[in-house]
Amino acid sequence: MNQTRLSGLDLVSAIGVVLIWGTNFVAMKLALHDFTPLQLGAARYVFATLPLIILIRPPKLHWKWVLGYGLCQGVGQFGLLFIALQIGMTAALASVLLQTQVFFTALLGYVLLHEKVSKPLQAGLCLAALGLACFAMNYLHPGAATGTTTALGFALCLVAAAMWAASNIVVRRAQKATPNFEIVPFMVWSSTIPVLPFIGMSLLFDAPSTHWKWLAASWSSWASIAYLGWIATILAYAMWTGLLKRHPVNRVAPFSLGVPVVGLTTGMLALGEVITGWQWAGITLVVASLVCVLFGGRLMQPPAKPAMPAANK
Repeated sequence: MNQTRLSGLDLVSAIGVVLIWGTNFVAMKLALHDFTPLQLGAARYVFATLPLIILIRPPKLHWKWVLGYGLCQGVGQFGLLFIALQIGMTAALASVLLQTQVFFTALLGYVLLHEKVSKPLQAGLCLAALGLACFAMNYLHPGAATGTTTALGFALCLVAAAMWAASNIVVRRAQKATPNFEIVPFMVWSSTIPVLPFIGMSLLFDAPSTHWKWLAASWSSWASIAYLGWIATILAYAMWTGLLKRHPVNRVAPFSLGVPVVGLTTGMLALGEVITGWQWAGITLVVASLVCVLFGGRLMQPPAKPAMPAANK
């Protein structure tokens, strides 16, 4: 692992991942014009797995981990996120709310894996809770503007973040149970799991008139799905994984703070989405909580003592 600062190429890769993941929420919104949330889930993972499933062999680990991750991350996280975006959630706000997965992961890690909760994380949890309270004021405060979001869309987005956290726990347990854990085969083959559940649920729950609507989808919707499957899933994840292999996590992770910034900007500019006062307050607190988690440990460390000069002999 490289301990030096990021090279020019690595910096471009990090910024590229932030831009891709930040704009993929707008792509989701565009695709939902012609696809139902369940159809979009199936299409995303078909596009993500088709080029790689032929080239990459199955991972050498118990299939319960592949199944668990595929259901939590695919069906759980993205299925609920797509539904939230359709029934009452903006792309801009979704890009922020999904970052609460950091705190859901910490809580699940504490309960299921008995991991310690550091002081910066405790402070971050408090700030995030205050942020969520501000978001909730849109629906609890009489007469407050909601910014084209609904309480149900807000709740489903948070559950999607919790499902993302559950998939993180699955990965951690899979790594502990597998001596030679390989992340790329694991990700590729776990991406095959959501396809059939999404297709089955679409046939059961989507209106019959929508079953073949995707055949007449616009080019922009198909381009959005290709972007979600090939760019946001395959390319961006490969770039992010490469950065983590070459550099320490604490040097790469802070770039993730740019994702909600890009998501907010593109949602407002490309889709004309509106952010209310309460939502801006919540966004500020959630971003502050992420900053606290990422940088709080460094700030709380005592300054290094100067080295004592060697005694003259």
